[in-house]
Amino acid sequence: MDKILDTFITEHEEAAGTTRPKGYEPDFVDILLSVFDKHEENRGDSIDVIDRDSVKAILVDMIVAGIDTSRTTIEWIMTELLRHPRILKKLQQEIKIVVGDADIVEDKHLSKLEYLDMVIKEDFRLHSTVPLLIPRESMEDIVMDGYFIPKKSRILINCWAIGRDPAVWSENVLEFIPERFADKKIELKGHDYELLAFGSGRRVCPGMNLGLLKVRQIVAQLVHSFDFELPNKMLASELDMDEKFGLALPRDNHLCLLPTVRI
Repeated sequence: MDKILDTFITEHEEAAGTTRPKGYEPDFVDILLSVFDKHEENRGDSIDVIDRDSVKAILVDMIVAGIDTSRTTIEWIMTELLRHPRILKKLQQEIKIVVGDADIVEDKHLSKLEYLDMVIKEDFRLHSTVPLLIPRESMEDIVMDGYFIPKKSRILINCWAIGRDPAVWSENVLEFIPERFADKKIELKGHDYELLAFGSGRRVCPGMNLGLLKVRQIVAQLVHSFDFELPNKMLASELDMDEKFGLALPRDNHLCLLPTVRI
């Protein structure tokens, strides 16, 4: 990994000294290198803002965060679809109408798959990929719901608990029902606090758009291309739904499916 990133960074450094093609826009690595080895004055001391190891560390964080969270989300979605054949069939029908006889679900199709978006939102509600959002700090003393929160307190938002709160989502809160979003204009951009899969405000997940695109694309393609069954004649009701607690909440045991080509 270190060698690959070194090569990648070196290529960007060498390209920085050449004439860029017209219309070229800097990518993420270019932005990091633009502050490479710069210094800032802080109380008379010279402090490194970023160095080569920092650039590599940030890139590793971006890669791991972008892969692991999306994989976890997709696995939970496929789990719920197997447990709810009605929902799976309805989603397949929607994709069939939008995609037709084409083999590949393309980007242009995704914006038309409204039921797919409901399925994804319901998964984020019930199986929050990151149960606790990154810590915040209260800016002033405040009393909320009878609790006094002093200034500079470290605050953790439990979006896993919010997604399973009957006071927010009704008594069927533990059931997987995508249709609950049909009449609710709830988005994932952090403006609707009932659903904070990607956080909110200035600390919202920087990979939100890419992550949603990947999840939509992969789930749609899997559902469009294959029918699935569980191995060893296992029933969907027998699926293990335990979570493995950590920074993310993947399944405790990976989902094993047998695919059959349907297109």
